[in-house]
Amino acid sequence: MLKELEYPFDSEWILKKSKSIKKRLLEESTPRLPKRIAVLGGSTTHDIVRILELFLLNQGIEPSFYESEFNQYWEDAMFGNEKLEAFRPDVIFVHTSLRNIRAFPAAGDSKEQVEALLEAEYGRFETMWDRLAQVWHCPIIQNNFEYPYFRLMGNQDAAAPYGRTHFVSLLNLKFAGYAQTHENFYLNDINYQSAVYGLDKWSAPFFWHMYKYALCLPAIPWLAHNVANIIKSLFGKNKKSLVLDLDNTLWGGVVGDDGPENLEIGQETSLGQVYAEFQSYVKLLKDYGVMLNVASKNEEENALAGLRHPAGVLRPEDFILIKANWEPKSQNILKIAEEMNILPDSLVFADDNPAEREIVRCQAPGVTAPEIGRPEDSIRVLDRGGYFEVTSLSEDDRKRNEMYQANRMRQQQQAAFADYGEYLLSLQMKAKIAPFEPVYLARIAQLTNKSNQFNLTTRRFTQAQIEQMAQDRSYLTLYGKLEDKFGDNGVVSVVIGRLEGDCAHIELWLMSCRVLKRDMEAAMMDAFLQRCLAAGAHTVFGYYYPTAKNGMVRDFYGQQGFEKVSEETDGSTVWKYEIPVPYENRNHVIQVEGQDAL
Repeated sequence: MLKELEYPFDSEWILKKSKSIKKRLLEESTPRLPKRIAVLGGSTTHDIVRILELFLLNQGIEPSFYESEFNQYWEDAMFGNEKLEAFRPDVIFVHTSLRNIRAFPAAGDSKEQVEALLEAEYGRFETMWDRLAQVWHCPIIQNNFEYPYFRLMGNQDAAAPYGRTHFVSLLNLKFAGYAQTHENFYLNDINYQSAVYGLDKWSAPFFWHMYKYALCLPAIPWLAHNVANIIKSLFGKNKKSLVLDLDNTLWGGVVGDDGPENLEIGQETSLGQVYAEFQSYVKLLKDYGVMLNVASKNEEENALAGLRHPAGVLRPEDFILIKANWEPKSQNILKIAEEMNILPDSLVFADDNPAEREIVRCQAPGVTAPEIGRPEDSIRVLDRGGYFEVTSLSEDDRKRNEMYQANRMRQQQQAAFADYGEYLLSLQMKAKIAPFEPVYLARIAQLTNKSNQFNLTTRRFTQAQIEQMAQDRSYLTLYGKLEDKFGDNGVVSVVIGRLEGDCAHIELWLMSCRVLKRDMEAAMMDAFLQRCLAAGAHTVFGYYYPTAKNGMVRDFYGQQGFEKVSEETDGSTVWKYEIPVPYENRNHVIQVEGQDAL
């Protein structure tokens, strides 16, 4: 990733150097996920597309674009055209703004008149969104509205029924209500973005009247960065873990030199308040599923003493792994990734020391180390970087820290057993394996976009596509939940098979790496093969498509008793299995709920 495209970035430099930046990004050998993005604009969008491409390339997505003609967003959405239909978008971004509101309340309008005007304006957008969802079955990203850049009534414009500021606030609330009740619909909050940027600069009339830009040219990278964050979150490119330094990052001072009693943390000093607020922010991230770890040059005893400071917000138990030693931080960070069974590019490293950040960037490829700057900038830089952008938040997400901490307990118990089979039995594992259910569709779609290592075909699906397959009788769908005496791992495995006569083709098989080597793959295979037999399919074909990250499952089908029938020069393989009748289960350690019903 290019550090220059991480927040805080130089917008004017990005606009000026976009061609050379794109060339640098394309020269990287990083594999990227191809996605088709339709941009339906209520204003000029060419430069938005140009800069959005850079941020997406930097996030591991290779976009192609459809761009509507000027202010033809409504016509394209409602009536389509051959070019858009041939494009078949994976994502639709509707870029509208205050300039696209057709009518505002007039002075003296009654409350009833304002409500009627509000419903008419909102209804036009709602009709458009419903139409887009019906035709394209893909995620829709819609701008809300920035505030007007003038106030006819001064401060009362925000309160009077016919105030324009008040009207925009009501429209934004109705847009948010639609997002809350419709899956696959996401708001791009330009109301917030314009406030951060500065409304006077954002809405400078010159750019509209001269170029029909809905925002000033220098603000376009900030807008594109935010849209890119939504898109990369939709397709599983979010970061998973925040790794934190301690001294002068979580508190002021050096705990080994100053002693925990002399650290700056808490309400006694202004700097101590800054660090306490940052710890509170980090703790909130944990509540939203961000996994917390520590990589610090420290004696472990001193690190733990600092984390137990009575004025601190974070405690040792808030972290999954605490690597406090004198090894290079880059090595500790890579060990954290290895022990958690996630890839280094899932980690964000926060450290006050610019030299340490640069060492980590060089020695731990893939790890992101944002330019934190001053202590009071820490929250802003991490927050606006969008590393952990939320587009869906499942119960599994909220419990992710607990799940990984439970994994540590499992690893500790494993060390007490000489026989691995006995260890697995000691976990008292129970699984639910069943066809896709509505309550888990969001989590299933999330897994298809996040799982990279145990993923045989790495096919990515939106929630709408998952819903379609769940309802299509030509598909066999299974999800697997796993729990044991240490806790519930949630939905951890997904299999999708396509029926074709008396054959079944496995189009997707993935599993969360946190449950590897616990025979969940055997339990899923049992359930899938039994469902194949029930559907009249006696031959199963499995497919492996190699990527830079899924080499661990190269021989998965061979280990499951499949016969390799072909292999391409790129390493792609096709496997075949004739299901014996009667079929005998391979799994003998996991108790599967409703196994007979499958």
